[in-house]
Formats: sequence, structure tokens, C-alpha cells
Amino acid sequence: MVRVRGRVNIAGVVCYRPGHRSRFFFKLHIWHGRRGEPKAFSWRQYRDLIVMAHLQLGTPVVWCWDNLNVHLVKEVADFAEEHKDWLRIFQMPSYAPELNPAEGIWSLLKRHLVDFAAADLAHLTRVIKRKLKKIQYRLHLIDGCLPTTGLTMDYDVTRSPDSTSST
Repeated sequence: MVRVRGRVNIAGVVCYRPGHRSRFFFKLHIWHGRRGEPKAFSWRQYRDLIVMAHLQLGTPVVWCWDNLNVHLVKEVADFAEEHKDWLRIFQMPSYAPELNPAEGIWSLLKRHLVDFAAADLAHLTRVIKRKLKKIQYRLHLIDGCLPTTGLTMDYDVTRSPDSTSST
């Protein structure tokens, strides 16, 4: 048995927009097991992922994510408030992975990694990047992750979240 010290964390965002191709963006955080090195993504790295997605998509963003502790920090809420002209953040219910299209991506990745043994952390990182890049270019895989959630894309991002409909 070969033991590899370290960990690869993945943050991913699946993007859907009517009339446009689906997109999948991801960032990796590599923890080498060194003392004092952060083990996971910081709120700033998540903020940077949101900004990158917004810039790549060139449109306002409705961001839905789970209740990971770092997603709930005050700094993220402050960032969303500062950028409410192009960003709306919605928290999904706790323990509801079936509502998260990104879970479909993680399932695809795990299927590709079955019976895989990494020689070292660098090898594992290369393989994960390669597999995720393949998913990025297979739009049918990304598209297939939305219907299983039961979610729809009928939110009007230009409408204030506090306004109510009269219909």
C-alpha cells in the first residue's frame, strides 16, 4: 500500500443560461500536508471563483450553493451585498445534495477514478484536472446534471429579491 500525504479539494460551478451553452468551471486547492498550510478553500478563493464565473459568462449571476461553513461567513454576504447589481446568492437547504447540479459532476468524476491508484499527490492532481477538463467539453454531461435536480431557470436576476409578484 502506498500512502500519499495531502489532499485535493475541488470547488466547481455548473452554469446554465437559457439560449446559451452550459458551462462548468472549477478550481483546485492542493494541501500538501505542511504545517501552517491551509487545508481547504478560504472565503476569498470562493469569492474569486464567483468573480471569475461572472467575468467568463459576461452576465449577472444567480449563485446557489450548499451550506458549507465557509459559504456562510459574513465576508461572503458582504461581498454579495456590494455586488447585488450582478450577483444573487441563494443557499440550498442543508443536506440536499439532490438539488445541486454540481453533485452530478462529482459523480462523473468519481466514476472515472474508480480503481485508480495515484503514485503521488502530483499524479492525482494531474488526473483530476484532466478528467474535469474532459467533462468541461462534453456539454451533454453538464446538461444532464440539471434535470435530476428538479430546478428550473426562470428567476429574473434583474428583479429585486425583496419585490413580490402580483400574479
